[in-house]
Amino acid sequence: QFRKKRLRFGRSRIHEWGLFAMEPIAADEMVIEYVGQNIRQVVADMREKRYAQEGIGSSYLFRVDHDTIIDATKCGNLARFINHCCTPNCYAKVITIEAQKKIVIYSKQAIGVNEEITYDYKFP
Repeated sequence: QFRKKRLRFGRSRIHEWGLFAMEPIAADEMVIEYVGQNIRQVVADMREKRYAQEGIGSSYLFRVDHDTIIDATKCGNLARFINHCCTPNCYAKVITIEAQKKIVIYSKQAIGVNEEITYDYKFP
């Protein structure tokens, strides 16, 4: 059974904002689901152009599979604040629940209080 982890976003030394643990997290635990709108590639391409035209500096598009992308740019959760790191403390994994694919972030190692949550954006 998954218990929601206590997390907060705050200023990051990596890139502007980041996501931080507010409690110790053991290795191999589910940390957070990456939540947003499920869209197709053609829609993602249009949105990415529109976001650039609107001056939105960062978009939060995360590919689930060949056909599906999760867009957390305007509708998402704290997971969108997770920064990239070449030596991350977490990893992303696609899981299927009731025939719907979801992206879940898991800890690779123990994570301490106030430690920034990171994963390698070159997923999978």
